[in-house]
Amino acid sequence: MNVSQQYAQTKVQTASQGELIIMLYEGCIKFLRFAKLNIEDEDHSQANENLIKAQNIVLELLSTLDGEKGGELAQNLAALYEFIYKRLVKANMKKDKEMIAEVETMLNQLLESWREVVKIDGKARAKQRSIG
Repeated sequence: MNVSQQYAQTKVQTASQGELIIMLYEGCIKFLRFAKLNIEDEDHSQANENLIKAQNIVLELLSTLDGEKGGELAQNLAALYEFIYKRLVKANMKKDKEMIAEVETMLNQLLESWREVVKIDGKARAKQRSIG
């Protein structure tokens, strides 16, 4: 294992749940960008691989939802993740860069929201540590 792999592994192992979700979004967006480039280069096999990686990340995000704790928010996210997954499957079948870009935009918006949640949560935890 090289140094960058060790760093990445340590980062994942020490991350909070919110930080892990951010990493999943970032990974998914990265694979979508690669897939769009693959389609431009007419490398459909590689585009397929990158889109499948993105689809798997969306399924992982879906599996992390807790309907009991998350209530309506978890239900809304589940519906959104299911929509995103179906769009990615369709984009993969058609090798449609516009559909991929549409999903990428949605994921970027969700990513920014998660970053804010993690930032607020981090401040709240720091405040609790300084009080307690």
